Amino acid sequence: ASFTISLRTVDNITVMIKLRPGVSPSCQIRVKNVIGSELKITPGENVTFTFTCSTPEKYFIMEIQKNIDCVSGPCPFGDVHLYPPGLPRLNRTFIWDVKASTKAGLELKFSTPWLRQIEPGETCPDVVSYNINSCIDTATVNIGTFCRNGSVSRIKLLGGVIMSLHLPWDSPLTTSGFNIANRASIKRLCIIESILKGESSITLMSPNYPLGFPEDELMTWQFVIPSNMRASVFFHNYSLSNCERKEERVEYYLPGSFSNPEVFKLSDSQPANIAGSFNLSLQGCDQDAQNPGILRLLFQVVVQHPQVDENVTHLVDLSKEWNMTVTIHFEGWPSRIPLMSEPICLICKNPRTCDRVLTLVSGAVYKISFLCKDLSRLRITAEKGISCVDIRWCQRKIYSLLVPKVITQLPIRLHKFIWKLLAPDLINIEITSPSLKLQQHVPEQRCNTSYSYSIVSATPETELNVGVFCPGGSIEKIQMRNNITISLKTFGKGFLNESNHQDLKMSFVPHIKDECTFTVSPDPKAKVYLQTPNWPYGLPPYVSISWYVVVPSKQVARLGFSKDRMGIACETGRAYVNIKEETLGAEETVRREDELLPKPRNMYHDFWVNVSNCKPVDKTQLTLQFWVTFADKQIDLGVIIAVVAGAGVLMAIGLTVCCVKKKKKKSQNPMVGVYNPNVNTQVPGKQGLFTKGRKKNESHVYAVIDDAMVYGHLLKESNGLVAPEVDVYRPFDGPIGSLPPSPPPFSFRKDIKRSPNTEEPLPLTDTDHDTYTFAHQKSGQSEDSGDTNEKNNADTSTSLLENKEQDDLVE
Repeated sequence: ASFTISLRTVDNITVMIKLRPGVSPSCQIRVKNVIGSELKITPGENVTFTFTCSTPEKYFIMEIQKNIDCVSGPCPFGDVHLYPPGLPRLNRTFIWDVKASTKAGLELKFSTPWLRQIEPGETCPDVVSYNINSCIDTATVNIGTFCRNGSVSRIKLLGGVIMSLHLPWDSPLTTSGFNIANRASIKRLCIIESILKGESSITLMSPNYPLGFPEDELMTWQFVIPSNMRASVFFHNYSLSNCERKEERVEYYLPGSFSNPEVFKLSDSQPANIAGSFNLSLQGCDQDAQNPGILRLLFQVVVQHPQVDENVTHLVDLSKEWNMTVTIHFEGWPSRIPLMSEPICLICKNPRTCDRVLTLVSGAVYKISFLCKDLSRLRITAEKGISCVDIRWCQRKIYSLLVPKVITQLPIRLHKFIWKLLAPDLINIEITSPSLKLQQHVPEQRCNTSYSYSIVSATPETELNVGVFCPGGSIEKIQMRNNITISLKTFGKGFLNESNHQDLKMSFVPHIKDECTFTVSPDPKAKVYLQTPNWPYGLPPYVSISWYVVVPSKQVARLGFSKDRMGIACETGRAYVNIKEETLGAEETVRREDELLPKPRNMYHDFWVNVSNCKPVDKTQLTLQFWVTFADKQIDLGVIIAVVAGAGVLMAIGLTVCCVKKKKKKSQNPMVGVYNPNVNTQVPGKQGLFTKGRKKNESHVYAVIDDAMVYGHLLKESNGLVAPEVDVYRPFDGPIGSLPPSPPPFSFRKDIKRSPNTEEPLPLTDTDHDTYTFAHQKSGQSEDSGDTNEKNNADTSTSLLENKEQDDLVE
């Protein structure tokens, strides 16, 4: 197809068709018999041409530039048309270059749906865009790039303007969408007017953004807002230049203000909750010629309906708190930056000072309000520091780690409360939960409460993540070295109800040898899982952790590990697991990293579990988990029977002794000695326990003959009557028992006490002498035949002399 473009001289329009940058010239333009890659048509020319390909839009672009001189002659004000007609379907750019005096102003008025400013590099959804440049003398300032469908209705400029409209090859647009009008001088670089209807948001940038705003220039944004709506301004990105004179600032003309213009620094929180239309101006300064810097600004204006409770204030009294901050923020802060298209929730500490993030500090009282339809999108993060300055005072105080009620009473959900605990050298920190106790969050035993505690022990060089804990477990106490950070994090709305039952406490305690020590008092009916800190990344090198597990007196604990080995190899040092019961004489179980861990075992007393790390080789980490269960102690039936039997034997022995003593007291007859020549009569010394049987030792030999030491039961009976022999020597032929003879009655031994100064008699030589045996008789009683059973040939009874000494002591 052929195209004909006819340009009138009075229109002062030039058309240029050229190749797209970076495209090979595989398609050409043919004018009569001339083929080329460019075609320029000047005012007054009439040119017919064709393309050598069927898809010229892939290879060529077209620029249509109209020059308008408003300095030497009248300006053609009014609607701007897309001229000339009948252009080929190529990506095209219409350019209107309007030259005007700086003493006059030009106004670009846009038809609906108006314009929306975009950042450099951003594209419009329909690929239709406007670019506006202001020309002052020889300087050109880029006011900005805009898409259709926005709120920018007019732009007033000082001096000339270069207006560009970029259309894709398939755009159906036939009108420019704006007109040019003549206005008086505006005495500033430009004025951009935005009309905001209903709830909406607009993002605007300073001229030349992201490059610098012109030196010592002034520009204004005008916002037309219904009086029943509320507007808030947010500066999202800005930078300042280096000023020699004046100061960079923003000025507001606010409705109802008695101090217009209100001046703010770019670093200040900008006005919010503005009722109705207002103006915002940006003022530059005289910059340092050697190091000018860059002044730039990107900001957002949000328009909202007045909130139902916009006049409701909440008292936040932090006057009695110390070293604490409370930050109210949007969900996801600070890692997530909300999209500018998202509905905005504002926190206000006075009617005009509102922001998406508000930080309150201790020692003051605040009255805050909210501009937000949905308060569930807001969160609270608080932080409190506790440090020890005087050790003597610190060790006597217990701190309650509780969330203050001034925070829980706000209609905002608490996201996190952080306690930073700073301990001096040689002083450690102890965390206790006396009533609720703590449960360690492990895969086999997950926390399902509305909040949890994350505990981290840190030094400037290292950080040890002790673990995540929640209330309702078995850990009563945690002692840690170094500085500690405890973060309470909430889940859901249940924390408001459970916050009244917090019992976490902290105190400073003397130095401990381990990096961390847990005191565990489990529920006897529960199975408790415990694991090493820094899970799953492993203990740091050379760190030692201990657990002290309390075992109830009527129960037995069972301890087991979740794996067979430690799973590490040591580069330096050794890794150990030590287990020991807290009882006298208990043996300690020790395992190295190259040994199997102990099998499940019963623990009958309180016990310790210690894990000490070495410096592991690369890619190996020490992570251990163990469990503890409880059961009632079971008494063995055999033990019960043995105890009962032993008690019966002891009772029988006691009765026998009593009867014998009673019987002996009744017989007080004189004793008669009988000589036995076949037995040694050597006097025994003070002997210990016997090691021979009765037959083999000489326990029946007596060196001292006393009236009280007569055994009448050794004599034989004779016709039922006892007839002792007097002055007759004969050997004793009765049987000898395996037990030592019974001691004489106490009544006969009262006067036989050894003086402490009496020397023991010298032992006699081992010679054969006749041995005296004794008997006592009782009237009417037959002679005892003696003990005929020889069961204990290894009798361990003491000698009678020793019995006598013991009896003396008893008396």
